[in-house]
Amino acid sequence: MKVNIVGAGQSGLQLGLGLLKHGYDVTLYSDRTPNQIHDGSVMSTQCMFDNALQTERDLGLNLWDENCPKIDGIMLRIAGPNGEPALNWGACLDKPAQSVDQRLKIPEWMNLFTSLGGELVIKSVGVADLETMTGDLTIVASGKGEIGQLFTRDASRSPYQSPQRILALACLKGVSVTEPFSAVAFNIIPGEGECFFMSGLTTSGPCHFMIMEGIPGGKLDCWGDVTTPEQHLARTMQLLETFLPWEAERCKNAELADQNAVLRGKFAPTVKFPVATLPSGKPVLGMADVVVLNDPITGQGSNNAAKCAAIYLDRIIERGDRSFDAAWMQETFDQYWDYAQWVTGWTNAMLQPPPAHVQVILGAAASVPEVAHRFVNGFNDPRTFFPWLADPAEADKMLSSYQV
Repeated sequence: MKVNIVGAGQSGLQLGLGLLKHGYDVTLYSDRTPNQIHDGSVMSTQCMFDNALQTERDLGLNLWDENCPKIDGIMLRIAGPNGEPALNWGACLDKPAQSVDQRLKIPEWMNLFTSLGGELVIKSVGVADLETMTGDLTIVASGKGEIGQLFTRDASRSPYQSPQRILALACLKGVSVTEPFSAVAFNIIPGEGECFFMSGLTTSGPCHFMIMEGIPGGKLDCWGDVTTPEQHLARTMQLLETFLPWEAERCKNAELADQNAVLRGKFAPTVKFPVATLPSGKPVLGMADVVVLNDPITGQGSNNAAKCAAIYLDRIIERGDRSFDAAWMQETFDQYWDYAQWVTGWTNAMLQPPPAHVQVILGAAASVPEVAHRFVNGFNDPRTFFPWLADPAEADKMLSSYQV
């Protein structure tokens, strides 16, 4: 069986490598070479939790476990008006997370892909190229360019039509590690946005990834005049000193990991219909953030991509030698959506001010370790947030189970 995959990111490569290991003939299309990716701009923060990491381990793709700093938990701080956190608590994950720079991971996986016999084609793929691809199944794992427009927005699952956050990312050296354990530092600045720090591994060694998320029109939406990496770092420090002085203290010796260690952008969170029909009538299947694109506020992008790849891999293998028709494609996505819907619901909710019952939960976590533990470990499996995170009555029931 021959499978074409357009897009060499977390999902496309993981699926392609999995298929090669099961004897499939796989052609992978990338618009950049491994060296171009390695030497290019930082692409994401990619904090991956244990369940997603397990999908990599299952395929022998966990190549950085010895070198990547472990992330042992999550710390939540809500900024107060006096330069101190109004709320401050943390809890450990049951199993550690990790963040490997995609500029490190993707080229290594691409080289592994070719060493296992996969065909890697360096080309920007358009609709005409999709038409000429031969094989049994074509999957689109990159939403760039005209092929991304093939997949239409599902309005019933996409409550936002415009970006909800202005994003500014940096990969930094010289940031001190959180105490008493290495954690994702989840900072909320009420009415303005969020800021996250996490330990990671970049092309030059250990680092910290940092992303600021500003509400459009607010004080963190201030990047329009920034044009150089140095200006990006200076603006970052200015914002930390103004809103999050405890993080500014950790960053007093910070410097950019390299000259390509910054990224700015924005996008509207969107769910799309997963099956696109080419002009010839040939169906193609979208995967991961091509069809379910969430804001990074909950840190689920790479996790979703890995879990989507694992589901698609299992579905392809189970199909055997039967054809991959549009009905099978829709059913395959539906199985992924059974999981991803909870991530999307949680993420979209986080983009709004927390309702009263969520404020109570966050407050209780500061004094009840079991509540903090339950909230933090929801990042590994967001399905466990429901129904109590969305329903005030269920929230009361959950809290009462811990005698809160």
